[in-house]
Amino acid sequence: MTDAAQRGGDNRTLALICILLAIALASTQDAMMKWLSGAYPVQQVLLVRSLVAMPVLLPLAVSKLGWRNLLTPMWPRTFFRGFIMGTALLSFSLAIAAIPIADAITIYFTMPFFVVGLAPFLLKERPRIYRIIAMIAGFIGVLIAFKPGAGLFEPAALLALWSAFAYGLGQMIGRTLAGHVPARTVAVHQNFVYLLLALLLTLVFLFADSGAVSHKSLAFLTRSWSWPPFSDAVVMLGIGLVASMGMLMFTTAYSLAESNFVAPFEYTGLLWAVAYGLILFGDRVREEYALHTPIFIDLRHKLYEHLETLSALGGALHRRIVELA
Repeated sequence: MTDAAQRGGDNRTLALICILLAIALASTQDAMMKWLSGAYPVQQVLLVRSLVAMPVLLPLAVSKLGWRNLLTPMWPRTFFRGFIMGTALLSFSLAIAAIPIADAITIYFTMPFFVVGLAPFLLKERPRIYRIIAMIAGFIGVLIAFKPGAGLFEPAALLALWSAFAYGLGQMIGRTLAGHVPARTVAVHQNFVYLLLALLLTLVFLFADSGAVSHKSLAFLTRSWSWPPFSDAVVMLGIGLVASMGMLMFTTAYSLAESNFVAPFEYTGLLWAVAYGLILFGDRVREEYALHTPIFIDLRHKLYEHLETLSALGGALHRRIVELA
């Protein structure tokens, strides 16, 4: 194996670790956001989140890179990416206020299709056939597990769908920044745009009256600010800490490996969504999930391994069958 191939393998391994950590952190943030969605406006939560995350992200970036690297010549692209990612976060937050997290995640899992479909045009990446098959297998597993029906097709579902597209687009833009802008700089710019977006929403809905709004997503957007008790304040602050680490992990993962390799591993978020839904919100665990989803997740993971490894697994399985026979 050449040094270049070894480095590529190491990068993919690190990218895999980063994306799995990022999904765990993002899922935790989603659960915390839904927990607060019935009492506070989304812009209040986002503002606190961004204010808390900035003192975490900024020192990490400055200590590693210095102040000069924060002023990258590619800032228009990093800020545009931050805006796209901000709309994705906002849309998904509004969606989970109205529908279970697991249902929103089911819709959100169309994101790898956007990534794989657009990557050849935006990034000149050609996805390998076994990755496409693995991605489709994972998504089919999700559909079988949850049997999405009429309950999903309400306005909040469209918010989750936009979140999937915007997030996929944002990660592809992030891939174009790899090698040009450090991941920590991208994360700082992203959080700064989130802060600006939260301030803008605060000004727009400052005098809004959500009393006549019945839809949970709209109520989450238009509700008046209120001072949180200590327990809710801790959750808000926790969102900022979790989000700051998640942004770094996401940005690093997509900068280390091609998008169509990283994106399908986000299906692991389904496990977190079901767990948080059951534990925190009493959402019912569907029987189909328990029966089918692990099979498809395992299949997707197996298909992502190198073809040589797949061949070895096949040989080992054949030998085992012969032994059992």
